[in-house]
Amino acid sequence: MSDNVKVGFSQPGQATQATTSTQPQQQQIQWMTAPATIPIGCPPGLEYLSQVDQLLIHQVVEVFEALTDWETLNRYAVKNSMGQQVYFASERNSCLNLQCCGPIRSFEMSIVDNTQKEVIHLVRPLRCDACCFPCCLQEMEVQSPPGTTIGYIEQQWTIIYPEFNIMDADKNVILKIKGPCWTCSCCNDVKFEVTSADGNESVGKITKQWSGFLKETFTDADNFGISFPMDLDVKAKATLLGAVFLIDFMFFEDTNCNNSSN
Repeated sequence: MSDNVKVGFSQPGQATQATTSTQPQQQQIQWMTAPATIPIGCPPGLEYLSQVDQLLIHQVVEVFEALTDWETLNRYAVKNSMGQQVYFASERNSCLNLQCCGPIRSFEMSIVDNTQKEVIHLVRPLRCDACCFPCCLQEMEVQSPPGTTIGYIEQQWTIIYPEFNIMDADKNVILKIKGPCWTCSCCNDVKFEVTSADGNESVGKITKQWSGFLKETFTDADNFGISFPMDLDVKAKATLLGAVFLIDFMFFEDTNCNNSSN
């Protein structure tokens, strides 16, 4: 599915603090219609998730980054299966962190709805992602509304297959994510299985979709799909959405990885 988002970039030396106004406005965007009823206990803005069992995440292609290799803020359009935009996500970061820390950088991400109101806030601290540092692995906090924690994603210590725990606000494990042995792609999709908390039942998947040779070679802009049960709690769905961004930074932010043989 093609992006409905125009290209934009930050110039070197300019402030790189992203705001909710970073979404390109030049092209008409078809937004998903808000549900008529809001589930009880649903954080404001997450009611859209009660109506979907699949989301498509398209990263904006930053031409300046592709031409210069100067790292820019990541931005993503989040759409439903009909191509209607549900949210827009934009990274918040400093220029120093962007250029010096690369894919392992800490960041905050603002996810807004069609009114430009921030409905989900993601916080990723600076951590290691190597199996030789089991006490300092990747994690992410998911807030909705901003300031109220609804879930966490925590990388688990493994040697071969990447694994993550999806947890609620009290850090109870509600789902698990299990990745493949080799996460680099060449002409193939890369699938991460979403399972029940005990790991015995598959309930969904996160798929990094092959975007074509030119895009994979010259950019780090990736496309993802995520599926989950329709009746899954909206807070768990929002936490799984956060997991997509963490997985993108960990495994696919480097274009060299995208081009490696599977």
